[in-house]
Amino acid sequence: MSISRRRFLERTAIGGLATSVASKGSADGTAIPKRKLGKTGVDVSILAMGGGSRYLMYKDEEQALEALEKALDLGISYIDTSDDYGKDHLSELRIGKVIKTRADKPFVATKLSNRDGQQSARIVEQSLTALQLQQVDLIHIHSLTTEEDLARIEAKGGVLDQLLKLRDQRMTRFIGITSHTDPYVLKTALERHDFDCTQMALNGALVGMKSGAGGMVPNEAMRPSFETVALPVANRKRMGVLAMKVFAQDALLHQTTPEKLLYYSLSLPVTAAVVGMPQLAHIQENIRLAKAFRPLPRSEMERISDMLSVKNKAKLDPFFSTHVDL
Repeated sequence: MSISRRRFLERTAIGGLATSVASKGSADGTAIPKRKLGKTGVDVSILAMGGGSRYLMYKDEEQALEALEKALDLGISYIDTSDDYGKDHLSELRIGKVIKTRADKPFVATKLSNRDGQQSARIVEQSLTALQLQQVDLIHIHSLTTEEDLARIEAKGGVLDQLLKLRDQRMTRFIGITSHTDPYVLKTALERHDFDCTQMALNGALVGMKSGAGGMVPNEAMRPSFETVALPVANRKRMGVLAMKVFAQDALLHQTTPEKLLYYSLSLPVTAAVVGMPQLAHIQENIRLAKAFRPLPRSEMERISDMLSVKNKAKLDPFFSTHVDL
């Protein structure tokens, strides 16, 4: 069952954000709001720390660890990484060094990038060793691309079969899938399988909208997006949804503010926005914005989307079709 764009946004504006809950207090007396990660039932901060290429821009090891410590100290409780972020699990290794020392363990999500089911258990074991964990909270199948890619993932004994076994063996609590290539392929994957979570590209430049009766409706002149095609399926199946590509690797920042970009994605029915933050100042500013978050009115979302999609969608679509990081 699909839902109309109008009903989708009405639910967002009226009730979709009502699930936010307060997080623990921080040094300045405020807190990053939390939301439930779908049917997992886990509460996580609406701002998540990305461990991809942006995090790996911290070339100095001590500075990289300091950045993650600061993010956690200021209230971020969801950390995103992958087995292929950096050489020899570098991102996972850094994250493991930090979280092993903390009593307040964050929710840790990693990704399985390979497509050879026979190798899955070995690679996950390497990830757990790097993270210094017996069990990771979430493992995503990384970067779903084409129908052929989905067929490989679904094949008997393939990556999906192996992840289900690893979940049964308690090497991971939850499983998910990510994509920023083709919303229809992700939609198919979400319809066929009961993933706990999913992560997809969601920003105002990737969806064309226009005014319609009672609110915004898809602009058929623009190619459909994850927001209009895959997100409603994830919501219907109560999956935890993580937004990525919020700033499009900073490509959108010269056209509007970080606040508008972050708030656009967080005003959708998602759990959190995963953001790469390559400077300590970025961490502080994004956390400040997350603490002050209020859902954008539909009219403002329409204005942002119309402005960004017309200028950027043609070049961002091919960029995201090959890009594999935050």
